[in-house]
Amino acid sequence: MTCSMNGSTLHEPSAPASWRIALPHTVAAVPVARALVRTALAELKHAADSDTAELLTAELVANAVEHTAGSGPIELVVELLPTGCQVEVHDPDPAPPGDLTLPHHGAPDPWQEHGRGLLLIRTLSSSCGHRPTESGKAVWFRLPLIPQQRRPV
Repeated sequence: MTCSMNGSTLHEPSAPASWRIALPHTVAAVPVARALVRTALAELKHAADSDTAELLTAELVANAVEHTAGSGPIELVVELLPTGCQVEVHDPDPAPPGDLTLPHHGAPDPWQEHGRGLLLIRTLSSSCGHRPTESGKAVWFRLPLIPQQRRPV
């Protein structure tokens, strides 16, 4: 497992900070990914909803592990932006992640065993999607900043 932090000007609020970590292609990656997101948001006292970020990150990583073949690592990228945060999971499979970008009326039945993770991502994020990469695809979501008056103490 490798980890690197990017962004040498972390003291400037407008400069985005990002974390990248290679995770094993196993379910053991899920709690590691959750911890990285929690740490990234807490370290800079970032005002995105950490609980939601952890939940959605766990869903993306679990989907990457379950639905992509191979034993190569998957990569988690957390980027703190002036408007919120973006989390991406890179995996080696170029196939799109099913119904991530369907409108809500086309959503799967939430009581079915499969499909709830993508429904959560679509419902709880401010935006989400996927894009091709050189080695497969990246699936991502964004969360906005929490307004000052709604932040936990």
